[in-house]
Amino acid sequence: MTVKTVGLDLAKDVFQVHGISENGRVIFNKAIKRAKLLLFFETLPPCTVGMEACGSSHHWGRQLRKLDHDVKLMPAGYVKP
Repeated sequence: MTVKTVGLDLAKDVFQVHGISENGRVIFNKAIKRAKLLLFFETLPPCTVGMEACGSSHHWGRQLRKLDHDVKLMPAGYVKP
């Protein structure tokens, strides 16, 4: 199964990454250290990545767009805690 959408929860050192398929089935849900985040996304096929808009989200968005991912930033009010 291929990953269609990835939810990325940004943090200081460990990020939570949640990937789902086209039909909504969970493919992975894991914690990834900051140093290995781009290496992880290099292994994924181009997909949509959703994350909360914050100070560092623009930086990570630019990095993920370089890897051909489609990045969507959401206002904090739309993100479930």
